[in-house]
Amino acid sequence: MMERDDQNLAKEHEAEEAAIASSVASDDAEHMSEAEEARAERLDEDDRLKPEFVEAVREALDEDAETDVRDLVEPLHPADIADLFEILPREDRPALARGIADLMSGEVISELNDYVRDDLLEALPPDAVAGIAEQLETDDAVALIEDLDASDQAAVLAELDPEDRAAIESALSFPEESAGRLMQRDLVAVPEHITIGDLIDYMRDNADLTTEFWEVFVVDPAHRPVGTCQLSWILRTPRSVPIADVMKRDQTLIPADLDQEEVALRFQKYALISAAVVDKGGRLIGQITADDVAHIIQEEAGEDTLLLSGAGEGDINEPIRTSYSQRVRWLVANLGTALVASLIIAAFGAAIEQLVALAILMPIVASIGGNAGTQTMAVSVRALAMNQLTQSNTRRVIWREMRVALLNGLTVAALIGTATALIFTPMLGGVIAAAVVINIITAGLAGVMVPVIFDRLDQDPAVASSVFVTMITDSMGFFAFLGLAVASGLVG
Repeated sequence: MMERDDQNLAKEHEAEEAAIASSVASDDAEHMSEAEEARAERLDEDDRLKPEFVEAVREALDEDAETDVRDLVEPLHPADIADLFEILPREDRPALARGIADLMSGEVISELNDYVRDDLLEALPPDAVAGIAEQLETDDAVALIEDLDASDQAAVLAELDPEDRAAIESALSFPEESAGRLMQRDLVAVPEHITIGDLIDYMRDNADLTTEFWEVFVVDPAHRPVGTCQLSWILRTPRSVPIADVMKRDQTLIPADLDQEEVALRFQKYALISAAVVDKGGRLIGQITADDVAHIIQEEAGEDTLLLSGAGEGDINEPIRTSYSQRVRWLVANLGTALVASLIIAAFGAAIEQLVALAILMPIVASIGGNAGTQTMAVSVRALAMNQLTQSNTRRVIWREMRVALLNGLTVAALIGTATALIFTPMLGGVIAAAVVINIITAGLAGVMVPVIFDRLDQDPAVASSVFVTMITDSMGFFAFLGLAVASGLVG
């Protein structure tokens, strides 16, 4: 009888647990559904803010309805809040910042475009900026403060606690876009004489340790890194084993003054998750992690693409005056190089007057050469940026590109030569075919040599290569086509 009662009680208990679990699952599903609905109201299928949502925020800002603004923005992810600031007109951004002051976390600030962030920081008092900086990792805090004016920097630093201020001032002492600016000072470093058990106890008992790390750095008494130990190795090794028997002694060390582009290349080449940053004495002073490098790779790639076109930073939030000054100088330079091609055309003015077909066809020769030069130049600039094109293999790369150019030239020349022969005369078809081959080969040579020369002169090969490559291909295209036309007797 008692066994039956116990069984009944057990069944009732199981039923109650099932009902509770079902209720919790239902509540979770309801919350998830609400979150998904809120997200669908604000973001489209590509995770971009919907125009109607942005307009709703603007209307609330115009009506000074700060409560409505906060209710609209509160469900957004910090990255989406940053996108909202960038989408809104500049005059609406301070009002939005006031309306969602409690949502303006360090994570939101770190996601902002540089120009938008600078505008907002200028509107905030130093203590507010300091409060945001204290929420961030050292590298993000440095990025926040480094672009401020000297007086604003001093005011913000004065509001920080001594430890944070010392770390940021130390980072600011390194060159811009260097590993010292990029590195995080929060890491785990231990002496090599301890055991795995000692290390685990240390990490569990020390509440001040950083919460996000992938490996532990092992240092000697002078605090120089002698090895690294991944967390997975630590978890799978018996407690009694010395860490010196488990750690990896071969490691990639990053000098603090190394340029961030070189840092990214090392991470790519050696497939690093994190790396130790050392000072001139070889002492461990910080670490760089893969997430920081991913941002650099994206930034550098976009920067080189824009520099190739002479568009400066190419940021749509950039002040108009800055965009103008960065773009107009290359347009003026291009005007000067275009005059060279014009002088060549003028020198063959009499020939062009005799045969109008020359005027019709010569832009084709120059255009094809320009495109070929741009292709080779883009490959060369990328190879230089990735350290694939060096002094050791420059000749081999030039010879390779010349062969590619020859094959391209013969193919295009056959097509344009045949078409010209059918429409005009066989002689003119032969002339334009030869000119195309000459110009594409010249374009291949220029597309490699111009970036290499800039690189050897310690200048960014992405900055002005396109202007000079275009000048060379245009000038050679016109000269080869018109010169061959005269030399062949096609015109007097």
